[in-house]
Amino acid sequence: MKKTNSKIVSSAIISITYLSVFFVIYFLFPVLPFSQSMINVFIADIVATVIIFAVSVIFSNSSVYDPYWSVAPPIIVICLMKLFPEGNELRQYVILALVLFWGVRLTVNWWRGWLGIKHQDWRYTSIAEKTGKFYWPVSFLGIHFMPTVFVFLGCLPLWYALSSIEPFGVIDVVAFLVTFSAILIEWIADEQLIKFRKNSSRKRFMQYGLWAISRHPNYLGEISFWGGIFLFAVAATGLNHSNGMWTIIGFISMIILFKFISIPLMEKRNLERKPGYLEYIKRVPALFPRLKN
Repeated sequence: MKKTNSKIVSSAIISITYLSVFFVIYFLFPVLPFSQSMINVFIADIVATVIIFAVSVIFSNSSVYDPYWSVAPPIIVICLMKLFPEGNELRQYVILALVLFWGVRLTVNWWRGWLGIKHQDWRYTSIAEKTGKFYWPVSFLGIHFMPTVFVFLGCLPLWYALSSIEPFGVIDVVAFLVTFSAILIEWIADEQLIKFRKNSSRKRFMQYGLWAISRHPNYLGEISFWGGIFLFAVAATGLNHSNGMWTIIGFISMIILFKFISIPLMEKRNLERKPGYLEYIKRVPALFPRLKN
């Protein structure tokens, strides 16, 4: 009962924090002076991050920031739909539905694995042990600010996708299929992992289901989701125009984040703690399944 009450109180703290943040942003955004909406959204994004960082410091827990990854994009989509009412309505609502589906599922998945306000991601605890008194500056830059920038970059295609009056076409359908499939891959992978952890010791590692063909199918789904978001910008601007093509930097940023930061951290930890993981690495690719064994 005490554990349940603790999580209820912790969930209330997180909910109040995020509601307060978006209450501040709601009143801040209309008075921001820049005519370019990208700049205004980025400033609001940073202000929100700073507020959440302050709460992280108050509770000595950087995991207060963790839900921000999945909460911010739906807010950005809604904001842009209000800014661009002339955009193609079908495309706007398809994107909104997909981003909401992705955001709600990912947030719920985080909440299920979160033990409460005293529970901090092991990666942050490891960083704290290595950085000592410099932890909070490192936490702001690496755990709070950097992910905010990555998510913002990933959302850049939305400016073109949601503002365009181009008819909903074949590339939009492809973008929908890629994005929806990516969410399903991530969902299935997470559910398989949760079920496995409930019935296994900490020294064992998941290597069944999707995890039998990819060591990180959840990350594969996440990367593919952002690829699908970029495809909506391609659909909205047309293959014969280069207007929105530069926003591929968001998709590339996500590949870099997961391939060169998140996966190596997980691999290092698993190699240290999970017997047989090296053989698993040799047998199963990190992201994309092999076409032939």
